[in-house]
Amino acid sequence: MEYMPRNLKVQKQLISSKNILFIQDIDGVCIPLVKDPMTRELESKYIYAVKEFAEEFFVLTCGEHEGPRGVNRIIERSLGSTTEPKDKELYLRGLAACGVEYQDNDGEISFEGVSEKEMDFLSKVPSLIKPKFDLIVKNIFPELNQEDINFHAVKSICETRFSPTINFNSLFDLVKKDSDKRKLIQISFEKMMNEIILKAESEGHKNSFFLHISPNLGNKNGRETIKLSSKDDIGSTDIQLLLKGAVKDSGVLFLLNKFIEIKTGKSPFGNNFNFRNSPKSFREKIDLCKRCIRIDDMPLIVGVGDTVTSKKNNDEKSYLRGGSDRSFLEFIQTLGDEFGINNKIIFVDSSSGEVERPSTKKTGLIGISDIYDNLQFDIVFKNGPKEYISWFIELANKRSNFKKNS
Repeated sequence: MEYMPRNLKVQKQLISSKNILFIQDIDGVCIPLVKDPMTRELESKYIYAVKEFAEEFFVLTCGEHEGPRGVNRIIERSLGSTTEPKDKELYLRGLAACGVEYQDNDGEISFEGVSEKEMDFLSKVPSLIKPKFDLIVKNIFPELNQEDINFHAVKSICETRFSPTINFNSLFDLVKKDSDKRKLIQISFEKMMNEIILKAESEGHKNSFFLHISPNLGNKNGRETIKLSSKDDIGSTDIQLLLKGAVKDSGVLFLLNKFIEIKTGKSPFGNNFNFRNSPKSFREKIDLCKRCIRIDDMPLIVGVGDTVTSKKNNDEKSYLRGGSDRSFLEFIQTLGDEFGINNKIIFVDSSSGEVERPSTKKTGLIGISDIYDNLQFDIVFKNGPKEYISWFIELANKRSNFKKNS
């Protein structure tokens, strides 16, 4: 396999490094992408491997830990128990909802920086979406009856606590390869979600929320650019209403703060640091780290993701780059450069799942990266989550043995 020598070289370095920290996405990385999130599965051996890494592992996901659609339910199904994950501390420690919902590995949840009024509005969003959903679907699919529309609504409207979401996959199934219809679905629901933002503003939440589009083509004037469907690429598959400030690079700061606190007993950014008091710009975040973190406390960080995009602009002289994992992977890479640490960036090809994505096996990094891209991958797992999990389990075992014997 093309990347095997590099995989082994990186693995060897990570086994023997003094201080490492994994920050890893979930869907598409350790769980294959599926059209219906309720059918997701996670290999039990992976869950136990995470446990071996102990404090050296955090997740960073735009999904959620808790609730019927949460990753905690997947873990309980994988282990065949609702009590074992808590008793043996097997839940995935880290941040969900793009940086809002923190969880320890015993399943204890916290969400600092969120107001009660914001939570109240978020709880109403699914009921605000449903009548708008019905109208849009009737317009695009006039042949569907109300029972059919309700069937797709259940699959499409995700009633998640911190990140109510509209997912297009169920409706995409109705149009098969018709990219024009897929575009119509994407544009219609982006407009609908912007109406939800306006509704929030009218109720006094002017600076509370934003739309996170996945995958996207980057950020322009504070708004994410939707990736419209084409014949070769399905494009954006969901839009989340998120709390403003909940971006993954800020999540890296939060997790670094937690990691160093666990290691040293001191939080470099303060005990109450959260996504809301994180610096906004990329440069300010780097400067905060350089100002507050001693070089001896900074770990070698391994960033792992699957949602990274690059598309040549219409003028053919520039690229639109985005994807929900790009910001945190770029931040980890830059942080390593600034601290003189060779941080590792791992890309997992999620195209083998049920959701269409660019395939590194078929077209290399086209649609993912480009020759001018600052983001560089140390490892690309072309065979997807299964290959990554195998590598990860082996590394966890060897790393655990190294720490016991050193």
